[in-house]
Amino acid sequence: MNTNKDSYAAKVRMKSIGVMVVLIILTIICLLPIWILFVNATRTSLVITTEGLTFIPSNYFIENIKETVRLNEVGKISYSAWIGYRNSFIITACATVLTVFFASLTAYGLVVYDFKMATPAYTFILAVMMVPVQVTSVGFVRFMGTLHLTDTYWPLILPAMAAPAVVFYMRQYMKSSFPLDIVEAARIDGTGEFRTFLTIGLPMMKPALGVQAIFAFIANWNNFYTPSMILISREFKQYTMPMMVQSILSNDKLSDQGVRYTAIVLSIIPIIVIYCLLSKTIVDGVAEGGVKE
Repeated sequence: MNTNKDSYAAKVRMKSIGVMVVLIILTIICLLPIWILFVNATRTSLVITTEGLTFIPSNYFIENIKETVRLNEVGKISYSAWIGYRNSFIITACATVLTVFFASLTAYGLVVYDFKMATPAYTFILAVMMVPVQVTSVGFVRFMGTLHLTDTYWPLILPAMAAPAVVFYMRQYMKSSFPLDIVEAARIDGTGEFRTFLTIGLPMMKPALGVQAIFAFIANWNNFYTPSMILISREFKQYTMPMMVQSILSNDKLSDQGVRYTAIVLSIIPIIVIYCLLSKTIVDGVAEGGVKE
């Protein structure tokens, strides 16, 4: 009997070690490009072009930041990290809040309320999720032009209310871990439907909200395609951070590779900060989703 237990424990231990090795390899594959990006941002252009790849940081990061900031001052390239941060943060923060709130509200309605059109409505949402944004981009831009909303941030913020993928995730989360009895109890106590959603539904969906907030923030912060179509006048004061970075990467007259890498690093710092602040919700969401009643 003890031999069988020892054999089983050894198999479990070997399986755990194998899974850990695979996870470590995947982690290295994911983080290695980001690490190389940060390393190159600390090196001079001459060192990057002559010495090639290295994993050891240098001490030229502050100088690269100063040179990147001075690009617009000396009239070389239209770039300002502060303008990019401001514009991207306004768009991203508003769009993220709208995405998470209205997607949660839609999923709440599909799960809590039993009505005939629930299944067709959910099927329609999944069908919309399959349509690439490039297919509707021409019509979207023409429609925004008809409404005189081009060169404004409204077309970059308001459409965030319709996020089929987020609705799909929130509905699946609620189906697995949202008790409907608590909604019935709130109704018996006389709580209004919308107040029930705000005071009971949203707090209970907090792990899923945090996960989707991270994904929505990253998607909106990195969005270059839609702003480049809507902001047609290309006014410098309206540039988002991806547009700022693109103005550097697409300029063939700028030969300073350290500045190029530094501009990219500056653009991803807010994403890293937001992820670190909300990453605990991912762990909580996975742990809570794995608990079965």
